[in-house]
Amino acid sequence: MRRPSPRLILPLAILAGGAVVIAVLVVTRPAVELQPPTETTPLVRVVEAQPTDWRFVVRSQGTVEPRNESELVPQVAGDVEWVSPGLSSGSFVVAGEPLVRIEAADYRVALATARAALARAESEHQRSETEVARQRTLREKGVASQARIDDAENEFRVAEASLAEARAKLERAERDLGRTTLYAPFQGRVRSERVDVGQFVNRGESIAVLYAVDFAEISLPVPDRELRFVDVPRSPKRTATEALDADTPAAPTGPEVLLRAEFAGEDRTWRGQIVRTGGEIDPQTRMVQLVARVADPYGLSKDSADGRDAAPLAVGLFVSAEILGREVNDVFLLPREALHSGNPMDPAASDDVHVIDAEGRLHIRPVKVLRTESEVAIVSTGIVAGDRVSISLLRAVVEGMRVRVADKPVEPTGSQVPVREDAS
Repeated sequence: MRRPSPRLILPLAILAGGAVVIAVLVVTRPAVELQPPTETTPLVRVVEAQPTDWRFVVRSQGTVEPRNESELVPQVAGDVEWVSPGLSSGSFVVAGEPLVRIEAADYRVALATARAALARAESEHQRSETEVARQRTLREKGVASQARIDDAENEFRVAEASLAEARAKLERAERDLGRTTLYAPFQGRVRSERVDVGQFVNRGESIAVLYAVDFAEISLPVPDRELRFVDVPRSPKRTATEALDADTPAAPTGPEVLLRAEFAGEDRTWRGQIVRTGGEIDPQTRMVQLVARVADPYGLSKDSADGRDAAPLAVGLFVSAEILGREVNDVFLLPREALHSGNPMDPAASDDVHVIDAEGRLHIRPVKVLRTESEVAIVSTGIVAGDRVSISLLRAVVEGMRVRVADKPVEPTGSQVPVREDAS
């Protein structure tokens, strides 16, 4: 009998050893403990919807500008003999205050000459008038000819014209003499001055620049889409007669504006009103200029409560603005993460929210969003008071799916009137 080959015995031994090891592992394996299935229902955080009142605020920024600015220009030429100490850059002036006086000797001489010319013209006029009357009397007696009457009447008309010319020259001489003193046209502040004693100034030469301080104005650029949140004042239609009438009432004022800036190292606040809008919409930026006006920006007519001068709203100051817009009632403030686009591929699609009912089921509801701000969305319709709105981001959402709600609801952010009421 032939013995098995060593090449065949070795593989068989390996297989037998492996079978033994497997049998030992199966016999000595630990018992399997059965675990209950894990909860796969997603956990969501919710905010409870409660109606509230809300005032829209449109934010912008701009630079303070004077309401009115004009150049001080002499209407006569001459040497400057006096300059007011108040005519210096940054000084305040009152309406009618004398600022510059030009040497008036030549203009007084011109006035005296005009008066003498007027007296001469009046004498000639009276003589010619008397001569006309005398020639007419002689004509009635048959002594004077018609030619002499015609000459007398012609001299009378020439005398009348000379008298009118003399009166006009006297009026101009009086006016020129009065113009040797330049007065402040309004209550204002001196921006710059270019005149000194002894300087010769020409007629029409600008010697100073002043701007009014009764009001300050700020042009605030606002996107045209934001105008629906603000009651923008409209200029009333007026006839040509009403436009020329100084007593015609001004356009009604618009919404209140809160202006903020840092002045002298402190945060300051001023109140103003929108008084008008710009003439057109910028075609590049789609911005509309709303003009805010602040009365008495330098506090010249009032002092602060502690006795110090009120913080001035100086020309050139850069300010941020909060324009108080329209008020809405019974709207809901939701965190922005509560909104979900109905169709991400359609920009015009309405927004949705996820409402959790009492049984813990999720429902998709379309809502109308009036406006979204930095942290909140103002919703007008689509939900009711007491609805639990989910603010958690879920990967897959199905109508009626079951969810678990966190124990503590999230408090909605925002305030009913998001504008501070303090003002410097």
